[in-house]
Amino acid sequence: MRRSEFTELADHVFGPTLARTYVRDLVLVDAGGLTAEQALEHGVPVRAVWTALCDEMDVPEQRRWEIPLAQRRR
Repeated sequence: MRRSEFTELADHVFGPTLARTYVRDLVLVDAGGLTAEQALEHGVPVRAVWTALCDEMDVPEQRRWEIPLAQRRR
């Protein structure tokens, strides 16, 4: 998973404003007590950070990975 995919999925799942807030401010237990932003800066794999963020926010598995074709960035 690339960082751009992480950003696109976060924007889709949480909305752009909340996504940026969660990535910057929400402490993720499964990412060693770091925020998503900090974890990515420390080299934690992007997929692991995405999974930790989704787990923390109770995002159902079926909403985590798929963006409908019509809503994808071009």
